[in-house]
Parts: sequence; C-alpha cells; structure tokens
Amino acid sequence: MRTPIDALLRFSLAVAIAFTFGPLARAEPLSPQEAKSIAMDAYIYGYPLVTMEMTRRVMTNVAKPEGSRAPMGQFARLRKYPTAAFHDVTAPNADTLYTVAWIDVGEEPWVLSLPDAHGRYYLLPMLDGWTNVFEVPGKRTTGTGPQTYAITGSGWKGSLPEGVTRYESPTAMVWLLGRIYSTGTPEDYAKVHKLQDEISVVPLSAYGKNYTPPPGKVDPDIDMKTPVRDQVNGLGTADYFNLLAKLMEDNPPAAADAPMVSKMAKLGIAPGEPFAYDKLDPAVQKALEDVPGLAFEKIKAHFKSAGKDINGWLFTTRTGTYGTDYLQRAFITAVGLGANRPQDAVYPVSTRDAAGRPYSGANKYVMHIPKGQMPPVEGFWSLTMYNDKYFFVENPLNRYTLSQRNPLKKNADGSVDLYIQHENPGPEKESNWLPAPRDEFNLMLRLYWPKETPPSILDGSWNPSAVKKVE
Repeated sequence: MRTPIDALLRFSLAVAIAFTFGPLARAEPLSPQEAKSIAMDAYIYGYPLVTMEMTRRVMTNVAKPEGSRAPMGQFARLRKYPTAAFHDVTAPNADTLYTVAWIDVGEEPWVLSLPDAHGRYYLLPMLDGWTNVFEVPGKRTTGTGPQTYAITGSGWKGSLPEGVTRYESPTAMVWLLGRIYSTGTPEDYAKVHKLQDEISVVPLSAYGKNYTPPPGKVDPDIDMKTPVRDQVNGLGTADYFNLLAKLMEDNPPAAADAPMVSKMAKLGIAPGEPFAYDKLDPAVQKALEDVPGLAFEKIKAHFKSAGKDINGWLFTTRTGTYGTDYLQRAFITAVGLGANRPQDAVYPVSTRDAAGRPYSGANKYVMHIPKGQMPPVEGFWSLTMYNDKYFFVENPLNRYTLSQRNPLKKNADGSVDLYIQHENPGPEKESNWLPAPRDEFNLMLRLYWPKETPPSILDGSWNPSAVKKVE
C-alpha cells in the first residue's frame, strides 16, 4: 500500500499537470470531429502504457513463479525456449532464456543482484511503463562480472548500501526483461539455469537480510487465456481511456509529452482522473465509439513507414527509446513488446517476398546469403518464423528459428541457402529449413549486439538478403 504522503504527492502532481496543461476534469466543448481526432492521438499515445499494464496483470497473476509468470517482485525463469503455445508476449525469441520480473518502485527501491556470468552473453534491459529502456546492464554495457543495482522511483531521496549503483526509473512500473543466450542443449540449459537462479531482486528494506517474498495474489477476474494484445484491442473507448488515465498517475508522462497531455485534457483525459465518457455530448460519444479499432488500424499501417525497406525487409533503429514518436512506439509495442535499443538488437521484419507478394505457406521460398555476408554481430543472429499474429508456428521439428548455432550447409561457393516453406525439403536440405505454416506468415531477423563498424546494419553498410519465391 502506498502511504498517505505518497498519495498526496501524486495527487498534487496530477493537479499540477492538469493546471499546467489543461483542465483537470472538465472537458472543453468539442465538435465530434475534434474529439475523435484527439481520441485517436490519445489512443496511440497510451497504447504502450495500457499494453504494459495488461501484460503485467497476466504475467503476475499467480501465487508463485511458474513458467513465464511470477508474482510482482519475483523472477519468472524460463527454463527452455518458448513454444508455439506461448502467447504472453508477441514476437518471442527462441535464442535466449527469459529471466523476467515486474516490480513497483513507487513505494520503495528494489535491489537487483547479478552474478558473474563468466563471459556469457546476456542483457537485462529495464523498461519503464511507456516501454522505454532506461537502463540495460549486460555484456555489452557493463560486462559480465557481479553487479548490484538499486532501481528507484523518480525523485527518490535516500541512501544506498556501499557498492550498489542507482538506476532511476521514470515510472513506478518497471519490467526487468532479462535475456541470457543459450545454445539450447541440455548441458547449456543447466549452466544457464544456475545463472538464472543466482539473479535476485528484493525490496531495499530487505536487502542484506533473509527475505522470503510473499505469495502472489491471484485475481480470478483476470483473463489468463486471451492473448494480451487481443485483450487490449478489445477494450471499448471508455474503458481504455479510464485505464490510461489511472495508469498515468503512477506512471507520469515525460516532460516532452506536455503538448499531448494538454490535448488529452481537452477531452477530459487527465492523470488519475476518471474519464467521464457518459457525460460527453451524445454526438461526441457516438464519434468515439470506433476509435479503438480505427486507431489500431493506424498503428498497423505504420508498418510501411516504421523504418527502412530494403530487399523486402523493414527495419528500424528507432527502438527502445522513442521520445515523442508515439506512433513508432505504439507500433513496436504491437509487433514486438519489450524491444531493445538498436545497439543491443535490430529486428528486420519481412511480410512479403522480394517481388512484394505476401508470404504464404502454399509457396516455397529461398533466402540466399552470399559468402561472407552472414549477419555481422558481436552477440548472435537468428531468423525466426511467426504466423500472421507474430506467434511461433507449430511444426514437426519444433524449430522456430535458424541461427548461427544450426549446422547450416554451405554451397560449393561458400554461400548459404535457407529454405522457407511448409513442407520438409528433404534430408539434404532439412538442416537449412525454416518450417512455415500453411497460410500467411512473417519473418524476423534478429541481430543481437550488431557490429558498429562496417559491415554493419547500424550504418547501412550491410543489409539482409532478399527472400525469393521459388517459381
């Protein structure tokens, strides 16, 4: 529970924001068209925060850690790669073992302890409620030795134990989204499991003491079966904006968001204040009914302008931190919640072949990689198969990716052909086969810790190879 002082301070902040950027509870008279325009922008602006909250609810609605879920303040340690049944997060990967926790730093800081990883590649990005990566300890940034961090709320004042480094979160909601590389063999799984078990997070008040986390509280009203994105997209206008306004109280907008906050206030959307949808003019209510559907269509349509389109691959270096690029932030939330900073990973996505035709399992495709043109990375790379909703595709080999850990067969000239199709291409080609569904599918190429010197995807001196349909 938050203290009365905390509540008072947060209320004062909400009032200050409201009076600075617009009225607190009383909306200005707006025409249906003006109201709809504001609502569309507000929906896109808030999509990441609402999605994070709905994801948090599902992933923490358990009494104890189990699989990909764990109560607030406890780590969920995935012991093997996700399967096609995993729908908690869109566009999951099958290259690393997730080690994740949700914490609330609104009451007090939490202390994260990382053990010696002995040179193994890992990263543990910390996401705020708006999906911005505000810190990312790991092999690239802080090395693999033992490390201890205190994650605090914004403006927290206090002292920390010696040897503990402070990381300040802009929001109360924090998602620790650790990824530890594994080859996927039983022997390597065991090594990663030991590392996972040594990663801990505890409240500052319990640091250095014997601490047993309390059991989680299970809410039977939370939908644990419907994919989170479908739950978010299923929220009506009133429910969506009410939830957004509530969340903005503990997860305040950034200073750069002042114009957007002011705009939303005109419609009656303000931090910590109920959205009085039923008190709006009936014509305005009618105009706002289809905003969720229309706004999400706009988010999806941003695919064409979200980044560069080269050889049928769309990719961007605008991930992890977004500033006021709200549409980009919402789009990345929809297709890859939890995306890293580009220095840690770049995710080229392809939904069409080299000729611009949508992928279909009814066809056969080849991705030809010339000699010396494998993805240039310091970490690792992988090519992942997803269905049209960005979830894994069930297949006889339980193979969701092709990567550098696969024994890929080379052609006589040193090049490599990757076979992307529904049917098994036969024993001679199976090592290079990425199984596809019968219907539409999407591809994602992951480059973890991409090289910064040429050839590099970061400066455009390297680009992914085209995927061509076999005629």
